Amino acid sequence: MIIAKQYRCVHSATCHCTKGHLSEEVLFLMVQHLNWNPNVIATLSCVCKWFDDLAKRLLWKEFCRARAPKMMCDLQSSGSHSVDGSWRALGKLLIYCSGSSKGGLFSDVQVPGHFVHRTRFSRTSGRSFLPPQCRNDDILYVSDPCEHLDQGGEDGDLGFFRGIFKSFSMSKVRKLLIRKGTSFHPTEVCPYCKAKLWSMLQARMIPQSASCRLGAYEDSIEYYVCLNGHMLGVCTLLPLSDSEGATEFQ
Repeated sequence: MIIAKQYRCVHSATCHCTKGHLSEEVLFLMVQHLNWNPNVIATLSCVCKWFDDLAKRLLWKEFCRARAPKMMCDLQSSGSHSVDGSWRALGKLLIYCSGSSKGGLFSDVQVPGHFVHRTRFSRTSGRSFLPPQCRNDDILYVSDPCEHLDQGGEDGDLGFFRGIFKSFSMSKVRKLLIRKGTSFHPTEVCPYCKAKLWSMLQARMIPQSASCRLGAYEDSIEYYVCLNGHMLGVCTLLPLSDSEGATEFQ
């Protein structure tokens, strides 16, 4: 069931939804009992601004911690109580493959976005997507590719991947993008937080090791990084027999 979001109030004394509804503590325990179900959190956020604020401030944060506890611990290990972008944007990144619309980020690729049951994010895999000069300082978590079989036309199967930088505002990758004068995409924005996007392909910052990690054709990889450090990309996957024999470039 689709519920239209209504911003009627900020939960004032005259708000109708204050009459008999549960307290913040009870709502927290209820969603915790439901194992931080993202459908429940999204539905609650549509009630009014008070519920939406509770979801953004607390519930999505707990969802991220429950879904990827080790990654969340690392992303916050610098002492910050938040992440770049927002907890809601990060929650969406964990469970949503953005796909691509025709004429959008990935030219003629047209694959609808969809939710995924579970995805593995790896810091080790992320190193393969960083330029060599950034690997000792930057931290990037990248997902396994979400495979879309026979969606690449004559080229073969497509793989969509996504990721998140730790402390992107302080990263070497960001400094390099700015130093190179890389322009933002003129029309498209990050599907997770709506921030502007840099093309790593345009900046010539896609290392050879990325294709080996993905099991993809080297000249088929394209990915973007937004101002909040969310990464999304696409590649054409090698046939299984070929990708099994790929070696890792250092």
